[in-house]
Amino acid sequence: MQKTTMLKNNQEKKWYEIDASGLILGKLAVEAANILRGKNKPTFTPNIDCGDYLIVRNASKIVLSGNKKDKENWYTHSQYIGGLRTRSGREMLEKYSDELVLTAVKGMLPKNRLSRQLLTKLKVFADNGPDFAAQKPIKYNIK
Repeated sequence: MQKTTMLKNNQEKKWYEIDASGLILGKLAVEAANILRGKNKPTFTPNIDCGDYLIVRNASKIVLSGNKKDKENWYTHSQYIGGLRTRSGREMLEKYSDELVLTAVKGMLPKNRLSRQLLTKLKVFADNGPDFAAQKPIKYNIK
């Protein structure tokens, strides 16, 4: 009989880097959420932050499948009366592409305290962004 091992939270975390040019938003969000949670590792433990850091570059060159660019809207509310803000897919891609990717990845994570901690390990940049050479990021290819 095999014993189940519980992972300790003191393991070393890697840095991954994804170039989002030409990638579909949903597929990128699924892979990013899996990396942040650590589901790509054999030592995955659901209640512990065992995931890695992730850098997403060129978010402005991401692709929305179908005609989401024209027909779908993204909503945010400031919690004040009349504070509903509506943005089209085209506007999100042109002006707020980093926020678009961040919101998509947030939607793929579980809704609990751990997901808020996991989101701090995600760095999204609309263009090439700053240099993370000191962290030695590993290029991650999405099929």
